[in-house]
Formats: sequence, structure tokens, C-alpha cells
Amino acid sequence: MKNRTRFTSLSLTLLLSATLGLSSLSSLPVMASSAPAAKASEPEKGPHRGRMLRDGEFALELAIFETGVPPEFRVWLTNRGQPIDPKAVDLNVKLTRLGNVVDDINFNVEGDFLRGDMEIYEPHSFVVTINAKYQGKTFSWQYDNFEGRTTIEKAVADAMEIQTEFAGPATLHLTIPAYGTLALPVGATRQIAARFDGEITKLHVAFGDTVKPGQVLYTVESNESLKPYPIKSPVSGTVTQLFAANGEQTEGRTLLTITDNSELTAKLAVYPSDYSKVLLGAPVLITPEGSDQVYSGTIDFIEPNVREDQARIIWVKLANQDNVLNTGSFVSAHIEVATIEVPLAVKRTGLQGFRDFTVVYAKVGEQYEVRMLELGRQDGEWVEVLGGLKPNTEYVSTNSYILKADIEKSGASHDH
Repeated sequence: MKNRTRFTSLSLTLLLSATLGLSSLSSLPVMASSAPAAKASEPEKGPHRGRMLRDGEFALELAIFETGVPPEFRVWLTNRGQPIDPKAVDLNVKLTRLGNVVDDINFNVEGDFLRGDMEIYEPHSFVVTINAKYQGKTFSWQYDNFEGRTTIEKAVADAMEIQTEFAGPATLHLTIPAYGTLALPVGATRQIAARFDGEITKLHVAFGDTVKPGQVLYTVESNESLKPYPIKSPVSGTVTQLFAANGEQTEGRTLLTITDNSELTAKLAVYPSDYSKVLLGAPVLITPEGSDQVYSGTIDFIEPNVREDQARIIWVKLANQDNVLNTGSFVSAHIEVATIEVPLAVKRTGLQGFRDFTVVYAKVGEQYEVRMLELGRQDGEWVEVLGGLKPNTEYVSTNSYILKADIEKSGASHDH
């Protein structure tokens, strides 16, 4: 048995100072106990490792049994230290869970004990109420059996930026990882030449200049007409190569090169096990190496041939606003291969470990308690829930580690 936990002044001070600074504490309207009370003595255990409950000479041992079966209550009875025929006792146990959910358990005779008629599902956290009738007398007990539960004042939860959401349907975007490099798309480089041979009388741009369509690049005097004419840029881009200057003859050669960097192509390697999953038009999220910025695009080409390492190369166009992306840069990517609607999901940011379970913390008023989850498919944001959580449960989705730390500090353990 563990008493209900609550933030102590010390733990509150440490946590708040870490996030708000000590100067904020004086104005924070919070309530917290000054110090944990001394732990109550451990309850008496019986020969079956259950909890002993006594009233005069009548006693029962209540144990959760889970060897080879789902957890269930089993009860052994004595009077004046001698075993009682379980048929002579009418027993009922009620478990009041967080949110006033009541499990009403009746018992059947099995051998020399009484066996509960329903599974004690996780978490094993509840107020236990026992009523036993024997020889015309009624015996009653009640005690708290809490685990994975804590209480946090709303003001404290707000200050700690503990955020919640309601569990419900979600769209999962299943992805596979891929890696590659950035390259110029086909047609991004234009080579500029003179329409008529002649002498360059004026060069209007320099290496590295940004040009626009229609901007004059050269003025050339035609060798035939001896009249000047302009050579204009057909595209936007940057002058990346410059081969001719004032006074030179054009001679039918390339005079300069303009490169349009406004769009790049991520060339990503996909290996045989994933060939069938990757389709044209599939969304892709791409992160350049050394950057936290995520870019989105879609697959617009899949090379028909494979490399020597058996990878197929897929092409994804990326807008290069402000020219922050560079050709040759390494990138990592997540290629969407399926979109699945699931009836119940939680955010990955809310997941924590508790005992051998993955859990979220359900919120009821100012109380929080673990919910052991059976998980299914997942993507970068959501995890499908197959069991352990009811739809529309309010759960902690942000900063759930604070609750984990407080519960671990309190020592709220699994107590049978």
C-alpha cells in the first residue's frame, strides 16, 4: 500500500527553479505539502503473500494472483486462527479507480479459497473496499492501494508547462528512411552564346551576379552588319561561368553560364526491400546534414536502373528559397509509404516507461495516473493504441517526464 503522492516543497522548488528561475517562485500561487509524512508501517502479509485483514478473531488474506492467469483476487479465510470453509463466507470487493470507476468483484469457491470473478487490470491503483458476511456478522475494511499516481496543483502544472490532449483518432504517415545528396535539376544550367558572330563591345555582368530574364549580358557588334545588338538572359539565375570579356570575338562559343538555384533535386537511394513501397507522387520530408530545417517535396522521378550497390535513385524537387541549400550537400529523408487512419492514438511525446510498461499519464482533475498501453503502428508524431486506454481520455502529451520523476521519487510501487 502506498499513500497518494503530492509534490513536496523541495521537489517543487527544484523543478520550478530549473524552468522558471528562483525569482519566479515568490509570485507563484501554488500549494504543496511541507514535507512527506513518515511512511506507514508495511501491512501484514499472510502465508500466500497477500494482505492480512483482521477484525477480532475473524481474518482474511487478500492476494492478487497472476501466475499463469490474468491477475485476479484470491482470498483465504480464518476464524480463531483456524481455516474457514469458504462456502460459509459471502464476500464482495469493490475497487474504486481514479475518476470514480468502480470494479465490483464477487467470489466463487475454488478448493480452500475464494476466487474473484473478474480480472484486476492495470494499473493496480484503487481504493479497496471489502465486505465479508460470516455467521450473521458483517466485516468491512477499506484502504488505499495506489501506484503510478500523483497530484499536482493546477498552478504548478501550468508553471511546469504540463500540457494535455484527448486520446482519439489520428492519421499515421508511415515512412521509410533514405539518404542522398542535393543536385541541380535537369535544365538548371543555361549556356549563353551570340546569335551572330562579332566583337564584344561591352560586358554588363560579372561572375557571381544574379540576373533576371531580359537583362542585358553583352553588347556585341555584328561582323556582318557592323551594328550593335544585345545578348539578353533567357532565365533567372547566377552567373557561374564567364568565358568572354570586352574586345573578344564571340566565335560561336559559349560566352557565359547561368545557373538557376531556385530549385534543387534531392537524389535519394532506395534499396530492394523498399522498391515496391515507393511510388511517384509520395510525400517526402528531407533534412540537410547539419541543419534542423525540414523541407517537404514529392517523388517526381524514379531512375529505371540500379546502381552497383542495387540502390534505385529517386528524385525529389525542393524549393531553394534564399539559396540556403547547396548542391552536393548530404541529406536524410523520410519517404511516406502509407497513410493509415487509426481509431485511437497518442502523441509519442507523451510516452514514458513505468516498470515493464510503456505508459501515458491520464489526468483527472489535479490527479495523474499511469495507463499501461498496448501499442501498434507509429509514425514520427503518433502511436496507435490497441489497448490500455479509453477513447477521449485526457493524457499528458508534453513534459510527462515531470510526472515520471515525481512518481519515482515517491516510490509508488506495484503492491499486491
